[in-house]
Amino acid sequence: MKDTSKYIGNPTKVIYRSLWERRFMVYCDTTESILNWSSETIIVPYISPVDNKLHKYYVDFIIKYLGKNGEEITTLIEIKPKKQCKAPPNRKRITRSYLKEMKTWEINKAKWKTANEFAQERGWNFKILTENDILLGKNKK
Repeated sequence: MKDTSKYIGNPTKVIYRSLWERRFMVYCDTTESILNWSSETIIVPYISPVDNKLHKYYVDFIIKYLGKNGEEITTLIEIKPKKQCKAPPNRKRITRSYLKEMKTWEINKAKWKTANEFAQERGWNFKILTENDILLGKNKK
């Protein structure tokens, strides 16, 4: 990390769980318009459709940046593989793998719906970025 002053929290304990998240962190660190950011510091409670119980969703990132008109914008960012951002295609044969994909999809939908509402209540945005956004440099706010 080049600019530890932009990181909210302890810059020696930055959390990332994929190389795509790591790449996004470098983007946050090196982009002048990003005022500050942190990883996995925002916790959004949600009800899982799988067990109907309350769970904690640790959103990957929160960033605050200057918009085109100089306004400060706060956005929650989730980094996910593209294949997890849509329902799995229907299959003739129901396998354990397919059931796991469906479970992941339903949980992700619940998390993202709740995170979007959480963000809107605070005047923030919520965005999901995939490997396409990260690898093609489309991770512009």
